[in-house]
Amino acid sequence: QVHLVESGGGEVQPGGSLRLSCTVSRDITSIDIMGWHRQASGEERHSVATLITGAAPIIADHVKGRFSVFRDTSTNTLYLQMDNLKPEGTATYYCNAQVFLPSHGDYWGQGTQVTVSS
Repeated sequence: QVHLVESGGGEVQPGGSLRLSCTVSRDITSIDIMGWHRQASGEERHSVATLITGAAPIIADHVKGRFSVFRDTSTNTLYLQMDNLKPEGTATYYCNAQVFLPSHGDYWGQGTQVTVSS
């Protein structure tokens, strides 16, 4: 079982920055895949950043160069750094964790709202 708690959302003007945090309830290095997804009102949820253990981060094309994902293993926290935010970045952002052994588990946090507006 993995519990995820997101924080750091809020309202920011276009061009601004936010850093989202996802606190993980267990050793973050034991989790195979972690990522950030977002879901705008009336739309499907989709990935913006993925961190696979032992591999380079994967950033979605539409936020590449503006978003970055990294983790702090000392605090078991996953971060999403968002720079030069655009109004289309307004969404609920969710943290996700997947583990594959001993059985597949797919876990989600409760989400944190980000609003980009002038």
